Amino acid sequence: MWMLFFPICGLIVGIESAATVTSHQLQMEANAILNSGWWNVSDARFIIRDRCNWQAITCNVAGSIKEIVIYNDDYEKVAWGNEFQTRNLSTLNLSCFNNLETLVISSVELHGTIPKEIGHLSKLTYLDLSGNYLNGELPPELWLLKNLTFLYLSYNKFKGEIPSSLENLKQLEDLDISYNNLKGQLPPELWLLKNLTFLDLSYNMFKGEIPSSLGNLTQLEDLYISNNYIEGHIPFELVFLKNMITFDLSNNRLTDLDFSSNYLKGQVGNPKQLQLLNISHNNIQGSIPLELGFLKNLTILDLSHNRLNGNFPIFVSNLTQLQYLDISHNFLIGTLPSNWFSSNNYLLSMDLSHNLISGKIPSNIGNYYTLILSNNNLTGTIPQSLCNVDYVDISYNCLEGPIPNCLQDYTKNKGDNNLNGAIPQSHCNHSIMSFHQLHPWPTHKKNIKLKHIVVIVLPILIILVLVFSLLICLYRHHNSTKKLHANLTKTKNGDMFCIWNYDGKIAYDDIIKATEDFDMRYCIGTGAYGSVYKAQLPSGKVVALKKLHGYEVEVPSFDESFKNEVRILSEIKHRHIVKLYGFCLHKRIMFLIYQYMEKGSLFSILYDDVEAVEFNWRTRVNTIKGVAFALSYLHHDCTAPIVHRDVSSSNILLNSEWQASVADFGTARLLQYDSSNRTIVAGTIGYIAPELAYTMAVNEKCDVYSFGVVALEALVGRHPEDILSSLQSNSPQSVKLCQVLDQRLPLPNNDVVIRDIIHVAVVAFACLNINPRSRPTMKRVSQSFVTELTPLSIPLSEISVQQLTGQELKGLFYIGNP
Repeated sequence: MWMLFFPICGLIVGIESAATVTSHQLQMEANAILNSGWWNVSDARFIIRDRCNWQAITCNVAGSIKEIVIYNDDYEKVAWGNEFQTRNLSTLNLSCFNNLETLVISSVELHGTIPKEIGHLSKLTYLDLSGNYLNGELPPELWLLKNLTFLYLSYNKFKGEIPSSLENLKQLEDLDISYNNLKGQLPPELWLLKNLTFLDLSYNMFKGEIPSSLGNLTQLEDLYISNNYIEGHIPFELVFLKNMITFDLSNNRLTDLDFSSNYLKGQVGNPKQLQLLNISHNNIQGSIPLELGFLKNLTILDLSHNRLNGNFPIFVSNLTQLQYLDISHNFLIGTLPSNWFSSNNYLLSMDLSHNLISGKIPSNIGNYYTLILSNNNLTGTIPQSLCNVDYVDISYNCLEGPIPNCLQDYTKNKGDNNLNGAIPQSHCNHSIMSFHQLHPWPTHKKNIKLKHIVVIVLPILIILVLVFSLLICLYRHHNSTKKLHANLTKTKNGDMFCIWNYDGKIAYDDIIKATEDFDMRYCIGTGAYGSVYKAQLPSGKVVALKKLHGYEVEVPSFDESFKNEVRILSEIKHRHIVKLYGFCLHKRIMFLIYQYMEKGSLFSILYDDVEAVEFNWRTRVNTIKGVAFALSYLHHDCTAPIVHRDVSSSNILLNSEWQASVADFGTARLLQYDSSNRTIVAGTIGYIAPELAYTMAVNEKCDVYSFGVVALEALVGRHPEDILSSLQSNSPQSVKLCQVLDQRLPLPNNDVVIRDIIHVAVVAFACLNINPRSRPTMKRVSQSFVTELTPLSIPLSEISVQQLTGQELKGLFYIGNP
């Protein structure tokens, strides 16, 4: 039989002459493929003839396999022979692939250990076995692959220690062995890998100290050693890492006795391009060094959960690129400087809580997403500028005086009846001041000014961006003839093309190769305007691509929808709004690159009996809350209010953690206060507000109605068309709420969950009011969801649908008239 002809691949190659090696090599490779059971074939002759055209295989000019690239379970349906078999690496005889240069088998639930035959792959330069269930110790033969340039073994179950023979991999540029069970000392031989630019040893069980010899890795750009058991101090020698961009030592046992005299002090004039510094959750003492202020490219700084002391770091105001700052849970003293809060235009989130900071809160606080000042010794009054912040926590301080108007409604909802618009001195150290979604409506004068800025400047900027993007796309497409191996090694970090993302490292060629030029095998959904594809980039990142249908690219209305979505999503940022990583306008191709949401749409989950059961009551409530926060942000916290106009269960996406994000902004619209905002009806049938049947005036209350439908749909488990019909005929159903809830789930028995379900139901029916003026605003809805509620005296079994529309329950949940 074919599969028994060459039982020992390595031996036969050694005894063949140069003239016959090629034919034998092809036959051995064919046998190895056939015996593996990974490919659904039964004849070695067929393999030899056609394998170079298979999805996962690339051959050299002689027809010998040089690359095997298998990414994620999407490939399973095509490549694996038996859908239910346990895939084991040992069934693929690696010793038969003497010409293999690239081996990628990532995120395919691969089991077993790395076989010693790995040592036969002497030409291997790129090895990626990440995201599997591989276990055991790493074989000694692995460290003999002297040509290896990229090695990724993360997210497996490997154990044991890293041997000194690691020093053989002198060509290595990227080494990622994170998220395993490796232990022992950090091998000092790491310093011999002088070509390393990326080193990730995080989430293992390494102990001991950081070898000072790591300072010899002068090419290193990214260093991750977080979540281990590393002790001692941060070696001063690390100051020689002049190319460092990311430095993460968090969650270890570092006990540095003078922090300011070590690593950071030596940073002056050195790695000025450092962007991320995280040494949180250690036992580091001393003051924060002044030299930190020279790292002007820092975007993330996390020094939290240590024993740092001394004065508050005023010099951090020099970090003009900083976006995230966390120095909470330390022993810092001093006051908050007024100029510090207004000097940084990029800072989005700041946590200074659990320190000993005193004095007043500065009155010139800028526009932050999160500001946490709780558990300090702050005194004085609460400044009006806190209204510029999305989330504020100033609890457990010694504040007094009047509460700004924008916060008073919230504090009343918190149930503290003693406030009455002011905080008495006796409330020092009481937790009474934690606010969400604080932006007030802008004044009319401010609206007019902002409106003119938006109308005049924004279109010009958008046109310039799109034209520039198009020119880059055309140029890059002309030069996109590189081979896969070159892309695997070079576009691991990628080049910015006609698209951007959070790190500017997605390339157009990567997108085309990841989807095989938008092959339907990667398609995960098709809608009215285009198809959605799932793609894994060379970096391992998975993204979703929405590509317009070819015939729609030339239709002006679809072109406008595309540009509108780019414009909207590039201007807004919220944790419950899907992230737009980039876009491309290229000849006749238009596609958008989004954050990939593993669970898919709310619609698909509710209409799948298996997933619907997993989608429990608590998760459903949290999903609805997330959508409410997103819509409140769009309506009330953006420079000009944004109406989504197509809120539906199909446009609510959930990730692997069941966290919801609002998507599909192709029909979204900026509101102008001095305009009628009339437009053609847009949206999904069954979710469109009834008033749009006789008026085409668009406002936020259209989204509020659609939100009510989605909220009710999440509780009922299907589209609530019968309930909507009864509401529109002014004859609400007399059935009990427990009878209309999704019957695939058992009724909840937890008091908190029951109260939350009733809360969501009351909110949903308030939003579904036929009269748009009687619907609550999304700001009122979101505020009700962060309000502490008193227990209900009415059991779930006694609450009727008709009661849910009454004023009594609305009052209990702070959902009254807007």
